[in-house]
Amino acid sequence: MRRLFTILYLAVVALLAACSSADTAMKKGDKFFALGEYYDAANQYKKAYSQTKSKERPLRGQRALKMADCYRRINYIQRAIAAYNNAVRFHQADTTALLYLGQLQLKNGNYKDAEKTFQILIDSLGTTESGLSTIQSPLAMLTKSGIQSARMAPQWKQDAALSGYTIKKQDAFNSRRAEYSPMLTGEDNDQLYFTSTRNQAQGDELSGITGTKPADIFFSTKDDKGKWSKPEPVEGELNSEVDEGAATFSPDGKTMYLTVCKTDPQYPRYAQIATAKRSDAAWGKATVLEITRDTLSLFAHPAVSPDGMWLYFVSDMPGGMGGLDIWRIQITTSGLTGLENLGEPINTPGDEMFPTFRPNGDLYFSSNGHPGMGGLDIYIAKPVDSQSSVINYQLEHPGFPLNSAGDDFGMTFEGLYNRGYFCSNRGDARGWDHIYSFEKHEVVQTVKGWVYEQDGYELPAGLVYMVGNDGTNQKLNVKGDGSFEQEIRPGVDYVFLGTCKGYLNHTEQLRVDTVQESQEYVLQFPLANISAPVLIENIFYDFDKATLRPESAQSLDQLVKLLNENPNVTIELSAHTDYRGSEAYNKGLSQRRAESVVNYLIEHGIAEDRLTPVGYGKEKPKSVKRKLTEKYPFLKEGDVLTEEFIKALPDEEQQETCNQLNRRTEFIVLRTTYGMTMEQ
Repeated sequence: MRRLFTILYLAVVALLAACSSADTAMKKGDKFFALGEYYDAANQYKKAYSQTKSKERPLRGQRALKMADCYRRINYIQRAIAAYNNAVRFHQADTTALLYLGQLQLKNGNYKDAEKTFQILIDSLGTTESGLSTIQSPLAMLTKSGIQSARMAPQWKQDAALSGYTIKKQDAFNSRRAEYSPMLTGEDNDQLYFTSTRNQAQGDELSGITGTKPADIFFSTKDDKGKWSKPEPVEGELNSEVDEGAATFSPDGKTMYLTVCKTDPQYPRYAQIATAKRSDAAWGKATVLEITRDTLSLFAHPAVSPDGMWLYFVSDMPGGMGGLDIWRIQITTSGLTGLENLGEPINTPGDEMFPTFRPNGDLYFSSNGHPGMGGLDIYIAKPVDSQSSVINYQLEHPGFPLNSAGDDFGMTFEGLYNRGYFCSNRGDARGWDHIYSFEKHEVVQTVKGWVYEQDGYELPAGLVYMVGNDGTNQKLNVKGDGSFEQEIRPGVDYVFLGTCKGYLNHTEQLRVDTVQESQEYVLQFPLANISAPVLIENIFYDFDKATLRPESAQSLDQLVKLLNENPNVTIELSAHTDYRGSEAYNKGLSQRRAESVVNYLIEHGIAEDRLTPVGYGKEKPKSVKRKLTEKYPFLKEGDVLTEEFIKALPDEEQQETCNQLNRRTEFIVLRTTYGMTMEQ
């Protein structure tokens, strides 16, 4: 009898201990869940579920449901499906759980199972499939999208060849952990930034959210042969022991926008958008950007519009359409203003995430709320009537293989062409994302131009105005090397005006023909400095005379064009000689030469009172600019080619070069107010 009592006592103690351990695990799991640490929460819920007796079916179902929710959030698809199925089996799955189960079955490529689940959900809503569209609740709308996805996805896969996309996994960037949100930058798109949880990321502890190291931003550079370097963490103070990722850049490449997620053991983790500045090759510390004063909503996945005027981002703040929505706010010199939700047709009751732009203005984003192949699918929002204050969009689903049953997102483009990189977790059993390349053959016509000082270097502060006879009217910013690149349309006549403060304007015209293959037009915008002499190259005179030679006409015609493009300018036209010969003779010869050029300009329509000819002879020897030292290494910036300087050169060839440089024709701007009613 005593032995039986002991056995029963021990059994009760073991049962109570198991119940106590399961309850403790549930409490720990709930605490982790409240903080957004879903990986740690899932482990605790799994422990509690395994310690719950099989006959306690409702309790097992409730704990399976919590476990499923965590696995869903961290992309453990198979485990999440199994846990939701257990919740269904134990009759603890509500309509929201059925929706999540159907979406996960889509994400796993189980389209027939997904269709069955969505049909059960329709029955649970007390309606028919035809009557589903009359119900405007978020659940009904997502159910309708889900059943459409289950039926359309197999057809998209079958029509893969029609999509025109070629994709390839890029092992040069990928590791045994997650990589996502690639972003190309650099003058020649030769730098790729991306987010990764690989072992080289900072921090020693694993994230309670994902079970991996907190994400850092890495980068790789492409050499002249097109080979990418081994990815390295971004230099500087940008990366830290918390999560940084999903980076994008301002059009000038000097400001990085990124998502940060800081740690607080007592407070839920909310993503925030931050900015960082570049100093040489390194990036500074990320500073949180306040979009609103809302501290209970997340702000993530920044994207800057091609014109640099708008910051697009993702948020679950109040006022949206449900789930995560894409918003935008205007970037001004005085701060951020004019918050807008993009609304329909982009946002849905589901999640819209990872906005990014193709340079032609098309907005790419990912969503699980529109009909798709499963998980996050990539969609293209093409602007309609973009000149209006309200932009309307036309949506396009690019099909398979760009999209898959998994999550597909994070597009970045190599210039104006339909090629670049994106990320996907397709085929990864752990649900980790990796970087893929994509390319779609399209006939794209582009113009590439450079804005630079006429006899000097690039002008990164330059602007180019593009006007077309189809109604195009755009302002184009240039990059750090003074270049710009823009898509153009066949059959359109364009005028491009290159400008920069402190310089004269320069105009180029372009007629775009219809072609069968992609074509790039190249334009040059040499701008004349209004505060320094500007060399007129290739002006030739008969020997020892002031007669212009015929080969000078091309350069002189360009000067006529320049003066017509800048009708409010008056100039001094000067001619110079070398030191050889008497001062009086040289001055007389140079004066006659300057007058010859002025006469040519007058004969070609330039008003005489805009032109002042001056012959300086040898009075003003040439001062060497840095650009000239690249062609003549024996010269240094700031050298003045005086008679004494030239005669001191040891080489006769160098001496003759300097004499040739002194024999020149230049102009300098005198006024910029000619013809104005009120001159200042």
